[in-house]
Amino acid sequence: MTRLTDLETPCLLLDRARVEKNAAAMIARCRALGVTLRPHVKTPKSLDIARITQGGGIGPVTVSTLREAEHFARHGYRDILYTVGIIPAKLDRLTRIQRETGATVRIVLDSQYVAEGIAGYARNIETTIEALIEIDCGEHRSGISPDDSSLLTIASTLQAAPGVTLVGVITHAGHSYAENDIDAVRALAAHERDSCIAAAEKLRQNGHDCPVVSVGSTPTILHADHLEGVTEARCGVYALWDLAQASRGMCSLDDIAATVLTTVIGHNRQGNCIIIDAGALALSKDIGANRFMPAAGYGILCDAVTATPLTPLSVNQVHQEHGTVDIQDAAWFERLPIGRQVRIMPNHTCMTCAAHDVYHVIQGDQVIDNWGRINGW
Repeated sequence: MTRLTDLETPCLLLDRARVEKNAAAMIARCRALGVTLRPHVKTPKSLDIARITQGGGIGPVTVSTLREAEHFARHGYRDILYTVGIIPAKLDRLTRIQRETGATVRIVLDSQYVAEGIAGYARNIETTIEALIEIDCGEHRSGISPDDSSLLTIASTLQAAPGVTLVGVITHAGHSYAENDIDAVRALAAHERDSCIAAAEKLRQNGHDCPVVSVGSTPTILHADHLEGVTEARCGVYALWDLAQASRGMCSLDDIAATVLTTVIGHNRQGNCIIIDAGALALSKDIGANRFMPAAGYGILCDAVTATPLTPLSVNQVHQEHGTVDIQDAAWFERLPIGRQVRIMPNHTCMTCAAHDVYHVIQGDQVIDNWGRINGW
């Protein structure tokens, strides 16, 4: 049996029990809300974790890259939603994935330019395309307002194209990640829901079918008053959690399932710091937790076996392959000698995990499995 001390650091650890607990809670939440859960696999990028998020089976998923879409399609997933706005140059790849796997990979758009590109492609290439129009519910990243006149123009262009079906509308309240006030999150959830429903109703009133009303971010799904009129919920970070979400009260530190195992490689007594072999490439430079948890730094140090925080230690500086942990008490040099392993709870689990190719699945100090990830685009 492999133990933590057998692993070369830095590397990515996964607490399976925590993933299962997190997944069960979201399954129950979506069931209570009366919506289909379409987990976003952009966070774990893992077939094994995706199955856990769906209670052990295969179901609808959300992806953020066509590489994820192809990977999941080739492993039996047939209902896939690609939520980064499509451009016509990617339609050949989309068509190939669908033809070779039999999966449906739904796409998202928010402009007449892309709608015309899709229609032109469909007139020249025999294909089947299912599309959703993205609605901006306040984040102002992508999407159009529910009352934007282009909503109907886009819908009509898609409807007239051979092999193209407008299946619904989609929105994402990503700005909910900026809040640590539950009432504020609840209000954003209501606006997310109502914006998407308003767009769907406008389409229906003008003769367009709109069977899918898709919303989601982990905070808004957790705290929505209701999701009447919504058909599916998309969320992903809940499976692994991170300090950014813990700092906003969305989870506890005990829910964080993915951590980075690292080793103390130096003591700088002159600088009152400990050096570890996890730097910016192993942890990322995301400091999303620091707004509400200033002491988080680039990640909180924890005991390697129990994941108990080694308060007040955090990673204070990162270079490419070095992390610097400032200390105020020289006793930490004795408690964390060179060669000692520690774990780092990440600021933003999506960014941290993206640097790694495999999860070492752990139980206590033992590695019980290794699960691959699908990185890239």
